[in-house]
Order: sequence, then structure tokens, then C-alpha cells
Amino acid sequence: MNNAQLNELKQRYVANGAASPATQFADRAENALIWDADGNRIIDFAGGIGVLNVGHRHPKVVEAVKAQLDKVMHTCQTVMPYEGYVKVAERLSQVTPVRGHAKVMLANSGAEALENAVKIARAATGKNNVICFDGGYHGRTFMTMAMNGKVAPYAADFGSMPGNVFRAPYPVPYHGVSEDEAIRGLKMAIKTDANPRDTAAIVLEPVLGEGGFYPAPASFLKAIREICDEHGMLMIVDEVQSGFGRTGKLFAIEHSGVEPDIITMAKSMADGMPISAVVGTDKVMDASGPNSLGGTYTGNPLSCAATLAVLDVFEEENILEKSMALGDKLAKRFSQWQSDFDCVDNARNMGAMAAIDLVSDKSKHTPDADLAAALCKKAREKGLILLSCGLYGNTIRFLMPVTIEDEILEEGLDIVEAALKELVGSKATA
Repeated sequence: MNNAQLNELKQRYVANGAASPATQFADRAENALIWDADGNRIIDFAGGIGVLNVGHRHPKVVEAVKAQLDKVMHTCQTVMPYEGYVKVAERLSQVTPVRGHAKVMLANSGAEALENAVKIARAATGKNNVICFDGGYHGRTFMTMAMNGKVAPYAADFGSMPGNVFRAPYPVPYHGVSEDEAIRGLKMAIKTDANPRDTAAIVLEPVLGEGGFYPAPASFLKAIREICDEHGMLMIVDEVQSGFGRTGKLFAIEHSGVEPDIITMAKSMADGMPISAVVGTDKVMDASGPNSLGGTYTGNPLSCAATLAVLDVFEEENILEKSMALGDKLAKRFSQWQSDFDCVDNARNMGAMAAIDLVSDKSKHTPDADLAAALCKKAREKGLILLSCGLYGNTIRFLMPVTIEDEILEEGLDIVEAALKELVGSKATA
């Protein structure tokens, strides 16, 4: 079927809230390229929203999934366990920087991992509250919607959210929130709302994902660790988007040297196969009773095979080094754009987790969400998938595969530059 026929089916049968606004349908993909149902070639700077750090259909991952397909597809690991689940748990325990010996539970999605992290924290501490941060994003289930630091579009239509969730400022100096102000706000939340004797955990992203790709300073993360220790709360770090090599480390928290009690992960851990994990200190992870964690599809054999292959690829193909090199290339082009365009500001990256802001006034840092939307639309018309994000909707984030070929990267960046020139002109042409 072609794009037009598929769009007609989409409009008739797919719920509006779940339907993509895109009118092109993926037919096949390889590394950083997708071909749609009409045969059009598209460069992918979204990576399935950070899922494809090692590229579409990495050959070693495809081979591993096919091999597993010939053996076992499903048993439900709580009914009949299998090698893949325990091997993934072993590998993640070895590489995840939590305090002490790590134990693992597998789930299906980032949101499911966060839900279970909260459950585990409550069981381990006997407390209920969680503290989250402005701009944070943790998922679309009810508990994670309550935890998100942004209402629309995630929670606006769905009524009351679960309680026992409190919010603190995230340090983004560009938007007027200094690290000192963020710490002051957190301490005030603890004093005025989230009594430590009732608070199980502080949950945060070491680099905001949907919130705009702002990394937390190492000193801020160390302060969170100290506050948690002072008050007997757990530190939960959400690495769903920042993990698996995006920042040049396997996990972004490694840049700080801080060891949390629990880390959640998903997205790029299986190169597109659905899986997530909660990895935490053994005593914490073992706090809840038998059969209290899990689900029918958690740690599916095919997804476990994909995860093990991804971990091998990281070791064999120097993915972390490639992430740092990609980040350097992006930073160089971003710097050029900041000089050439009045609308491009606040370029930033931690490894290949990179972004720019689009503004209408650089001196006032005035967000221009309309321009960000227009740029993404114009890029799509030119054959490039580009994503915006951020609390103000004006951040352009770059999530191309870390394995992208140099010529494809440059072609995609040239499209962004050409689209900007068409939309706003440049200082050189003004």
C-alpha cells in the first residue's frame, strides 16, 4: 500500500490521540535512513525518539533476534524462565553504576520501569511520596503522568492524577533557574510539602529529555545524593532517553561520579525491540515480596536477545567513542549556526545528546515554538525527520543514530541549515 492509502486507513481506524500527524509511512530502514511506502528516502534525526543509538536494524541485533525466533518467543519468565532474562540481568548488573551489588527487573517500556521503580522505592523505605522536577518526563501511565513536569499534551485530558507527587525546580540557568535556586526550591519542597519521613525517593533525569536536553551539573547531582542520604530517601535516576551511549557514557550519571540507588533504562537498550529495566542496589531491589514485580511480557526472549547483542555492539564497535565524536561534530555546526542565525541560541551537548534553542530575541532568550514547529515541518518536506521538545516547545533535539555515516550526517545538517535560511534568512544574506 502507498502513503495515501495508508493515511486513509489511519484516519478511519486509528484513534486521534494515538495517530501520527506524519503522512509518510515507514516501509524499510537501515542505520540512519528510512524509505517510505512510496519509495522516498528520508534521513532520520529522531531515531525513534532516542531508541536507535546503534541504528536501524543493526545487523548483529537482527541476527540475534532471528536466532532467538527459532527457539523461544514467549513463556512468561515468571512461569518458565529462560537464559536471556538472567543473562541480561547479569550484564546490566555489571555495567550499571548503582551503589553496591546490583539486581535487575525487566519490563516493557520506560514508563513501566519508572512505575516499578516507585513501587520498589516504597517497598524499600516504607514511605509513599516522590519528588520530581520541573520539565521532567517519565511516561504516559497515570503515575508517570503525575510525575511529569509538563501537563500538555500528556495529562491535560485525563482527569485527576495520583497524589503523593511533589515538584522541585530543575537547574536551567538559561531560563533563570540557577543551581542554587534549584537546591533552595528542593529544600523548600521538603520543608513545606514532602516531609522526609513520608518521602520514598527523589526522581530525576540527569539530562532532561522531553524537557529540553539540559544536563544537570555534577555538583547538583551530588547535592541530590547528599540530601537523599541525609533524609533516608532513595535517589532514582531516569536514564530512559539519556542512557545507552547517548551522552558518551553508557549512562549520563557516570559523568558526575554519583551512584544512585536505582537507575531506570529503556529506549536504545534493545535497538527498537520493546524492553526496559530497573537496576538497583540488591537490598533495595529485594524489598518487595515474591511475585510482586513483573508482567506477562516483561523481559521477552526476543528483546533480551536484542539487548545482549546491543551490549556486544557497544564493546566491539566503540559506540561510546563514536558518541563523543558525533557530539563534537554537532557542536561545531551548532556554533556556526549561532553565528549565522539570529534565531539560533543556547547550543549544547553532552556527547551526542545535543540540542539548540530557537528564539525570537537572543538577548531575552525568548522562545519561538512556532519557528521550531515550522523548521521540523520544512525539514520533513526536504527529506529529514527532526524533532522539537522542551518546556517551551522551542528546542530542536538531535537523536540521529550514533552510527550515522559522516556523509548522511552532513546531508541532514545541510537540510537543517537550508530550511532555516528559507524560514528566517541569515546574517550573511540579510
